[in-house]
Amino acid sequence: MQQELLLNIIPFDPPVGKQKFAFYKQKQTDFYPVFKDDLQGLLDDKLSALELLELNKLYTDFKPAKDGAIELEIDLSVSHRFANHYYRYLIRDYFMGIADIIHQNFTSETEVWFHDKDKSNAKYNVYNQFTVKVQYARVTDKPEIVLSYDGTTKVFAKPVSEIYNFNTNLYNWIVCNGILYKWKFRPQEVINMPDKCYPVLSNDIKPHLEIAHDIPNLTNRYPRYLNVLQDFYTKYFDNDTFRSLIPISSNGFYKPVAEQFRVISSTSNDLLYSGGKTGKEPKKDFKSKGPYQLTQKPSNFKFFFIYQQSDKANAVTELYKYLNSGWKDDRFPFPKMQDYIKVPFELDISKNVEFDTVQNAVAAVKNAVKNAEWLPDTQYMALFVNPVPKLEKDEARKNIYYKIKEILLYEGVLSQVIKSEHLYKNGKPNSYFNTFLPHIEIAMLAKLGGVPWRLNRPTNNELIVGVGAFYSVTRKTRFVGSAFCFNNEGMFKGFDCFKGNDTVSLAGSIREAVAKFIAVNYTASRLIIHFYKDIGKKELEPILRTLHTLGLNIPVIVVTINKTESKELLGFDLKDGNNLMPYSGTMIKVGKSEYLLFNNTRYDATAKPAQKEYHFPVKIALSSTVEGMLEDMNLVEQLIDQVYQFSRMYWKSTNQQSLPVTIKYPEMVAEIYPHFQHDKLPDFGRESLWFL
Repeated sequence: MQQELLLNIIPFDPPVGKQKFAFYKQKQTDFYPVFKDDLQGLLDDKLSALELLELNKLYTDFKPAKDGAIELEIDLSVSHRFANHYYRYLIRDYFMGIADIIHQNFTSETEVWFHDKDKSNAKYNVYNQFTVKVQYARVTDKPEIVLSYDGTTKVFAKPVSEIYNFNTNLYNWIVCNGILYKWKFRPQEVINMPDKCYPVLSNDIKPHLEIAHDIPNLTNRYPRYLNVLQDFYTKYFDNDTFRSLIPISSNGFYKPVAEQFRVISSTSNDLLYSGGKTGKEPKKDFKSKGPYQLTQKPSNFKFFFIYQQSDKANAVTELYKYLNSGWKDDRFPFPKMQDYIKVPFELDISKNVEFDTVQNAVAAVKNAVKNAEWLPDTQYMALFVNPVPKLEKDEARKNIYYKIKEILLYEGVLSQVIKSEHLYKNGKPNSYFNTFLPHIEIAMLAKLGGVPWRLNRPTNNELIVGVGAFYSVTRKTRFVGSAFCFNNEGMFKGFDCFKGNDTVSLAGSIREAVAKFIAVNYTASRLIIHFYKDIGKKELEPILRTLHTLGLNIPVIVVTINKTESKELLGFDLKDGNNLMPYSGTMIKVGKSEYLLFNNTRYDATAKPAQKEYHFPVKIALSSTVEGMLEDMNLVEQLIDQVYQFSRMYWKSTNQQSLPVTIKYPEMVAEIYPHFQHDKLPDFGRESLWFL
């Protein structure tokens, strides 16, 4: 599996020798702040000991010295941190007269926007967004420019002065005279020019201005992104003017040598099904190979429907037919539920809940559940045919999903929600609903305690804890689903959920998970935490104390997994000229302990990934409580391999995911949980995958 990889990184040579720069103690308009530490001891003979102690920042415009300046001679090949400031200034200054809109983002990198006339119209203008980032020797041994394409953004064609009867709290970003500003923090001179301020169209704003939401383009993004990046390079970088400022490589984008990347073993794609049968892709394999493990406890399962009266004759009847008898189609038939997930579809009609309007749904379910007689040794699952459409704007109508889910969960009843619009469209059955059935039934099996498939790897004594998060707009807080615990086979062991700032609960939850694990396994060789963001000392310290109280002196390895696919750093396989996506399992080192992982279904040269499976890479960072531990590349590969494998344990769908369930599952719970009225999950809710 040979690859010719290309990264969206352009190395360049720093200038040789020292250059003079002027700095000032006082803050001045349009001057760049430079932290004292970024000057790495160059101030020692320029300022008194007291000044050095009190001083935090200096300011510069990178221009010749004026009155009051402190002049320093700086070698940019040595003072890397200051050099980055200088290169950012040069880049920003270069694009000031070229880009239509320019912005310095929160990491001080330069964003440049270019007007796309072909996609613009009378209502809004469309801009292509790019970020030009500077870094030092992350991939090569030189300073590097990272050029990333951030997609498109729409800016309303009318200024805010001409937008009437509008809730200005919805404004987030505005454009004024080619500069991007945060609405809340726009300076006075911008406040005084409402006729020059144009709002950037967010999803919150679009409905109020009668602009439709964008339809996502689900086709392979790799060719599109490479074309756009190469076009940018040709237009703005590959010229004498830019090279006189920053002498970039004449070779253009960087091609890593073979030693800089490797591909995870193909055996890491192997999954176990019924009777020890193996396969790689559940959407192809599950139907013929069957579930790895059937549901064990309780002994009996019963199902019932929750539906709006108007859906009974059509959507509900159709759903019953599909689950009980299968999908009858000459080209794409689908078996009945009993034959697919090996769980008989036993319908308890007496438990069915019918409501006349959406407004009455919650009350009807609450009353029915309260008065129901549940059989012992029986797990019930409600099939809720939800009449509320996917694009519903009314929050109260949308929230019935969460309310009904909560009522059932705290009664110990599982639920599977199916949109009625997916079952029945325009007065007739949806002819594509058979594509939904595998995902629905796999999720049902997992909720009932079955194991659709598992990783084909030997068990060892390590515990993997996943921590994910979701920001609740309604509650204005971040909720964390944790600790989601798995053994190294990918088998789910339980979880809990609490507010994001509650580090004590996070540590306590991990303590409980570790205690349960060692009670069964007697020992734990290491604790691996998959975290959705960089973990700080504040979050790590209580976890380490927790392990100490359990008498465990074991390494803790934190694997930070960026939950959004990386658009900042990309790799392209030029040998696959049409699709350009690197092979699945390709990992590239892009920092001291940072890696890109390509996680998809391109397993070999003959693979034909589905449209949704052209995933961008995942960015991973590693840290350990044991110094030097991560210098062992075999261990590093094991840890990244584990992330890779855990992305194959997603049981809400048969489609391949780019993120591991250690991050995906906590995020799913954290999205739902803020809508619940209860402060704690019931035991039943912490031991089942009810949220799938």
